[in-house]
This record gives sequence, C-alpha cells and structure tokens, in this order.
Amino acid sequence: MIRRTVEQLTKMIKIENDVTSWNERLIEGVSIDSRTVEGSRLFIPFAGENTDGHQYVRQAIENGASAALWQKNVPGAPADLPVLIVEDTLLALQQLSKAYRDSLENIKVIGITGSNGKTTVKDMTAAVFAEKYRVQKTEGNYNNHIGLPLTMLSLREETEIAVLEMGMSSRGEIELLSKLASPDAAIITNIGESHLQDLGSREAIADAKMEITAGLSSGGTLVYFGDEPLLAERIQEDSLYQTVTFGLATTNSFYPSSIQQLENGSVFLINKAPDIQFNLPVLGKHNVTNALAAIAAANLFDISFKSMADGLSKVALTKMRLEWLEGKKGTRLINDAYNASPTSVKAAISLVSDLPGYSKKIVVLGDMLELGLDEELFHYQTGQVIDPQKIDYVFTYGALGQFIGSGAKAALGPERVFSFQSKEELIQAIDDVLEGGELILVKASRGMKLEEIVEHFSV
Repeated sequence: MIRRTVEQLTKMIKIENDVTSWNERLIEGVSIDSRTVEGSRLFIPFAGENTDGHQYVRQAIENGASAALWQKNVPGAPADLPVLIVEDTLLALQQLSKAYRDSLENIKVIGITGSNGKTTVKDMTAAVFAEKYRVQKTEGNYNNHIGLPLTMLSLREETEIAVLEMGMSSRGEIELLSKLASPDAAIITNIGESHLQDLGSREAIADAKMEITAGLSSGGTLVYFGDEPLLAERIQEDSLYQTVTFGLATTNSFYPSSIQQLENGSVFLINKAPDIQFNLPVLGKHNVTNALAAIAAANLFDISFKSMADGLSKVALTKMRLEWLEGKKGTRLINDAYNASPTSVKAAISLVSDLPGYSKKIVVLGDMLELGLDEELFHYQTGQVIDPQKIDYVFTYGALGQFIGSGAKAALGPERVFSFQSKEELIQAIDDVLEGGELILVKASRGMKLEEIVEHFSV
C-alpha cells in the first residue's frame, strides 16, 4: 500500500495549508471509514448529503490515523490536528491514486470492464497472471470512482500486475477510471443490457465501455469480445492501441476448438494451443468465453499456455456467482444471486438445462434491474427461452419477475410456473414441490437479495 510522508504527499496533491510541522509523519495506507482506521492511515472524509465525514476526523486520528484530508469549503478545520486542506477530498483521493500508480514504475495494469462477466474475468485473469507474476486485483465491488482509487492506493511496491475492474452507471465514468489507472491492456467482456435505464440503448452502452481506451498506455492493447458487432464497429483503424479478439467464432484471435461441459466445470481446447487442455472448475459455456479473455490478455505478457491452464484450473470466483451448494433433501443449489441481466440469466438457464443427473430442475428467478423502458419485455422474453423439456418448475420473485413467469407459461403451463411478491410464500411453494435430488438455480439482480432463498434451502 502507499507509504509516503506528509511532505511527499504535498508533491503528489495540492495542499492549501502549511503542513511543514507534520512533514515527517508517515502515511501507510488510506481509509474513508473512521471506524476502520488502523496503523498510520490517511483518513479521507467526504461531505455527503446525509452525513459529513469531516465530523469524524478527530476520532480517526485518535484511532491511529497519521493525518486527514479536509475539504476547503467545510468550516471548522482543527488547527491542532495534522489536517491537510484540499479543494475537494474526492478529487484529491483520485489524484493521489493516479500519482501513486504513476510512481510504481515496475507495475503493469490490466483494466477490465463489460456489461456481464467483468468480475469473473478479473478473477480468472488474476489466477492466470499469478502463475508468473506478483498480482493484486480489485477486491469486492471496489470498482467505481471511489473504490478504484482505494484499490490503487492498496497496491504494494513489489506488485508486478494489477488487475483492476472498472464499473459504471453513466457515461464518462469509465473514461475517468481508465485515465486514473492508465492500463497497459484493457479487456471489454461484452455488451449486454445492464444500464439501459441510464444509457438508453446497447449502442450507447458500447460507447461507454469503449471509454476504457481513453487511458490506455501508448502501444497498449485492447482485448475485446469479437462476437459483438457493436464493439468491432467502434474500433478505429488509426487507433494508437493494438487489438486482440476472443469469442466463440473462428474469426477471433482466440476461440475454443472444442468444449466439453462437465458437472463441475468445463474442459476445452483453443486454436492457439491445440495440445494444451484447459480444465476450468467453473460452470457454463459463457465462462469458457470469459476464460478466453484472460488467456488473450496473458498471451500479451509472455505467459505460457501451460501456465495459463494451470492458473485457470485453480480459479475461485467471487461468492454468489455460480456457487455450488448442498441443499436440503439431497438437492443441489447453484447460487448465482450476485447480479443478473437478460444475457446472464439466459446463460444460466442454458447451463442448468444441459446438466445431466438430476430428478428435476427448478429455476428461481427474480427481477433484473436497470433495464429501462423495455424492462417488462426483457423479462417476458427471458421466460420464453425456458425449455419445458429441460426445466421442470419456474418460480419468480418480484414485480418484474412475474413477467418472466408470463413468458414461461406459454410453454410450461400454469401448473409449473409460479410467481410471488413474498419470499416467505415463495419458500413455502418451493418446499411443497421438493421430493429430493433436484437441482435449483437461484438468480436475480443484487437488489433482490435472493441469497435469502439460498440460505433457507442450503445445509
């Protein structure tokens, strides 16, 4: 993590007050929560609508912080504390992270964005690169205008590869993150329907994801999902960066020459290394595509295909992403409740449909959020893809989830499709059909908290 004196900080960000009496104070790490300050952290308060972090500056320093930032327009800066006055504390956090990243001369940054799969690709990329390099990656959901700078400031001096996830909710955010991180390689996983509510169209989403090239280092490489025409259309012939594609189509730089789906993952071969077998302990053909993104990026940094295969065989995904759990009555659960979009829900349904060896298969699906004006249609169409020969029961939760049910009833019939607004009633209805040995998929947007359903049925 960042380890600098207050005097060194004054050369990294603009400080408005005289801090020479605090120059020798050592800063080790950054915190934005006064309750978790430890060691010799720099505490950074934010002036929010409901709470103002500046009121906790004294507490943070008493808890061990070496110093704190203070926003210029907030009155009452304590003269007796090591307080560094800045124009804007959020901007100062971002500028500090940029200056620190630029000071790490031996580090290479891999930036990752996309509508679906960016966290999975982050985990896979980190696992692959760890076979050769000292790697750090974005932890949790620290992928926005606050989380990314905090992640960058947590980088160790000896780290060689930083795998940084970049999220967004509106135009311009990924451009900001890219310019802060200055990635040496950037990955765009795909273009889906997430953020349609904010951006209005998949074309606008593609434009937003392409912003990751804004900070791409000179001579850097964009690795993108070549099966998506919206991305290919946006690659300019006179771009200052190189491009590499991945996907299922044979027109891509990296594509699978064979895929075998197993109950506990996938085995696949790729065009670039026909003699190397990749064993991926993660379910779904779409995750083979995610693995190809990591492979394509690793190939840029002289990692052997054998090492890539070794790394992918060890990958562990963030919880609630196709997470296998043992359930009551001998059932098995796939907890995929972390997030959802039409693309990812259809992929999960397809995965469950193809898995052999279960007495019955049940899908429990909740609302997919932030889909814009056509959200009801997207939910209805998702229900329409459910194959009655492969899925036995469909349970939905939420106001939008009922449209998934409506779409599914045409093929499955009303006796196999049930929609609920109450989790208690939903749980009871699932309990009523369980006989033992079923496979249950649980998936929805994060805001629906369907992990509560998983917790009830898991053992």
